[in-house]
Amino acid sequence: MVRVMRRVVVAGLMLTVSATAWAQSRPLVTEDPETVGPGQILLEAGIDYAHEAVFPASGLQGTLWRMGTLGLSFGVSSIAEIQLDGGLRNRLAIKNRFAAPLDQMLTVAGDSTGDVEDVTIGAKIRFLSETEGRPSMALRFATKLPNAGNESGLGLDTTDFAFGLAVAKTVQSVRVVGNAGFAILGDPTRGDRQNDVLTYGVSVARAMAPGFEVVAEVNGRANTRSSNAPVGTESRSMVRVGSRFTRGPVRLDGALLLGITERDPTWGVSAGLTWVFNAFRIS
Repeated sequence: MVRVMRRVVVAGLMLTVSATAWAQSRPLVTEDPETVGPGQILLEAGIDYAHEAVFPASGLQGTLWRMGTLGLSFGVSSIAEIQLDGGLRNRLAIKNRFAAPLDQMLTVAGDSTGDVEDVTIGAKIRFLSETEGRPSMALRFATKLPNAGNESGLGLDTTDFAFGLAVAKTVQSVRVVGNAGFAILGDPTRGDRQNDVLTYGVSVARAMAPGFEVVAEVNGRANTRSSNAPVGTESRSMVRVGSRFTRGPVRLDGALLLGITERDPTWGVSAGLTWVFNAFRIS
């Protein structure tokens, strides 16, 4: 019994240290309020596979590969970081075409299409540190740039903005993170219209052994309009279940993805790595 309790305590301490040193949460997307640390850079890279991905604005459906997904977080102080997320190449093997508002703009002649991924630039500021009796809290805001074009069918050519609150608490060997906020999504069919959606996320990570965690989350957005949402701004939600293995400054991860709404992929997988290193000195 003593050995079992000792392992639980050690696992909880390892998870607490991990949560502080690893601000991001690959393979999850729910944002942890902890920052990467002053003078440090966190680099994420991975690959995702999605079965029956749907692009309602362009009328395409098929198998989507997100190859070379990238994320960078720069620790500019002990409580703040700047974030940059994107991807090198998205490729869709087209299995189905259907009538859609922007299908006449497609320049895709064959059974596949590809493009870069939209880049998201944001920042996170932790305004409350975690203690034994309270959770940590942070504010995050981000802007998505229209790098992917609607000619490929994989982009919307809209600029979006998101703002939200991140809350987290570690209890023994379990860390729970919650996100809540809103996003302003541009209507790709009309330049004078937008859709305001609610964003949410809840994740759980449990340390099973030093350096090894199992993780799960539900994350998405909810349309707030009483009528139908503008195309491309519909409700979306995904469940992710996976694990992470940390050794030194490197973490490996993998996850199974399950779509909830009819616009989400039915299922998918994700794998990648995270590396944290000292890059510069904060004066």
